[in-house]
Amino acid sequence: MAADIREPQPGSGQPPRKLPPGVVLDKDGKPSKASFMSLAHKQAKPSSKASAGAATAAATAAAATASLQPANDCPADVETLGRSTWTLLHSIAATYPKAPSHTQQSNLKSFMGLFSRLYPCWVCAEDFESYMEKEKIRVGSRDEFGKWLCEAHNAVNTKLGKDTFDCSKWEERWRTGWKDGRCN
Repeated sequence: MAADIREPQPGSGQPPRKLPPGVVLDKDGKPSKASFMSLAHKQAKPSSKASAGAATAAATAAAATASLQPANDCPADVETLGRSTWTLLHSIAATYPKAPSHTQQSNLKSFMGLFSRLYPCWVCAEDFESYMEKEKIRVGSRDEFGKWLCEAHNAVNTKLGKDTFDCSKWEERWRTGWKDGRCN
């Protein structure tokens, strides 16, 4: 019988293993299809064949990727869940008051704490809880929370091998829209 090599479940007493950049586990501790495909594309080496051969390979890869994409009416995988979550959290930051009351600050801290404990991806939840222990949540103003959240998002992107975002532009991205008018 093969050994179980999945990540340990919360409360098992075992620390989670480090995962390669780009690998995201679903609730069962298995890499998501989108995560696997993303990692496979990063590791693929360019072909030295003629451009026609490269075009055929690209079309084949695109078809394979499309066949692995879940339909819009299927349960979210961890990548879809992650994108939606970041959209929600950044939207909360964008509508958070410039000068929040003590109650608003307390509510946001409570929400973020509960949110991290209820998040459906247990690996993601534990990682975010650890981040919040190291980098205390800053809720003193809209800008303070928006930048803290952007830094948290960048920390996740770095672990996943993705590009980071210039946090000085968080409000333009999530609140006011880009200065070039493309959001009007």
